[in-house]
Amino acid sequence: MNEPCNIAARLPQLARERPDQIAIRCPGRPGAGGMAAYDVALDYRTLDARSDAIAAGLAAHGIGRGVRTVVMVRPGPAFFLLMFALFKIGAVPVLVDPGIDRRALRQCLDEAQPQAFVGIGLAHVARLLLGWAKSATRLVTVGSRWGWGGTTLAKIEAAGAGAGSQLADTAPDDVAAILFTSGSTGVPKGVVYRHRHFLGQVELLRNAFGIEAGGVDLPTFPPFALFDPALGLTSVIPDMDPTRPGSADPRRLHDAIARFGVTQLFGSPALMRVLAEHGQPLPTVTRVTSAGAPVPPQIVAKMRGLLPAHAQFWTPYGATECLPVAVIEGRELEDTREATEAGAGTCVGRVVAPNVVRIIAIDDAPIPDWSGVRELPAGQVGEITVAGPTTTDSYYNRPQATAAAKIREALGDGGERIVHRMGDVGWFDDQGRLWFCGRKTQRVETATGPLYTEQAEPVFNTVPGVRRTALVGVGEFGRQLPVLCYELLPGADAATVEPQLRTLAARHPHLAGIGHYLRHAGFPVDIRHNAKIGREKLAAWAATQLKEHA
Repeated sequence: MNEPCNIAARLPQLARERPDQIAIRCPGRPGAGGMAAYDVALDYRTLDARSDAIAAGLAAHGIGRGVRTVVMVRPGPAFFLLMFALFKIGAVPVLVDPGIDRRALRQCLDEAQPQAFVGIGLAHVARLLLGWAKSATRLVTVGSRWGWGGTTLAKIEAAGAGAGSQLADTAPDDVAAILFTSGSTGVPKGVVYRHRHFLGQVELLRNAFGIEAGGVDLPTFPPFALFDPALGLTSVIPDMDPTRPGSADPRRLHDAIARFGVTQLFGSPALMRVLAEHGQPLPTVTRVTSAGAPVPPQIVAKMRGLLPAHAQFWTPYGATECLPVAVIEGRELEDTREATEAGAGTCVGRVVAPNVVRIIAIDDAPIPDWSGVRELPAGQVGEITVAGPTTTDSYYNRPQATAAAKIREALGDGGERIVHRMGDVGWFDDQGRLWFCGRKTQRVETATGPLYTEQAEPVFNTVPGVRRTALVGVGEFGRQLPVLCYELLPGADAATVEPQLRTLAARHPHLAGIGHYLRHAGFPVDIRHNAKIGREKLAAWAATQLKEHA
């Protein structure tokens, strides 16, 4: 009998092969010196057995195969036990970032049409008061339950105790989860993940980064910890608010890294900045991975200086809809820094096999079939497209968004595949490396042609005293005024910065048309990574500023 296509299928194997290896450590109660005690841990034997019990209990409660189930649980043992239980029985977990706007969150939950809701007490209170997930009739509370009905996770687990293996015979095309995008450029969209997509990600991650079982991972974005058991790793969940990585306490991160000998670390560019600016060496860490937005070159340089000489700093390129697409290691990224700071864009490296990445002419309309595509040669900027084992095929209940982002391509053997439009613009160099130039929707269309954010901002970010910059367009598309917004570092001399920005623009022909420079106190950023700049909000702010000072 073939093994089910399921990311949880590796768990029973590890329970047999490595029963006593810690799968997940969680912060738990406060310990000495104000640091977390990390007194909560699950070994692989326990994670497998308890998730089996919860899976059996959930099924008895009516949460079984194909049931869309909202999970609103803080990172901790309950979250991981629940997620693996849901995967095992073939239910469909629905994950939405908890920190997004309440109206957007309600829309996401309405679109997902969940049949079940599993959450902490506070999530259930919000569900009742704000009208979330009205379609959910099967309710489970993690912790104490009050007057909203349903049952508790403790009762669910007790009901399924001793039930044995619960691994359903899920097929590659069965829906495994609905994962919502970060919503950095609009209302988040529910990406439909099939079981084959998760297994494809595990293989691509293992092969791209050379991950071997037995390592210790510090995943600062909790959902990424779900990959660790499939890779045979130990996850140490950091003591931080995962929705605010830019505000993480570096002392707490270092405490966990040193105490448990963390060998690899995943985090957004905002978290990398926290560690880089803290400046304490990371002697046990041999692999760092940062995703969510381009990592500023100076942060890459600082981080590499804190790592052992043989360590690797990887920045994978991808999206919720398809990850990883391409990867680049820090040494090569530093080699491309000069070109990036001259306006070439950010090099995101070489395509991860067997992905097929092509650049097509920029078009804001849907393209239903690949025959309607104009593919561009190396050296030309266009929209980045990808087809591969992790390329998802639809958004849940968003047919218009699906049509805008997916292209059907006929194959020579009579079959077809889905090509995902990344919504990013970029180009290939003559070495086959992919360069990222920004979001397609955030390009500035002036009367003399387009400007791309990643071909402008890294140039200006080199000015002393500048923390970061953001290029936005004001006015009618095709005749937009380019405006550069900028943040200052603490203590910077504001009077000298703007003249330097203007002088720098004059030295670069593609930036010479930028005539407006606006200082901003603090850019809006996405909830998930604290790194993607909300340029749409900045553009509205810039339009108001220009009007007031006209």
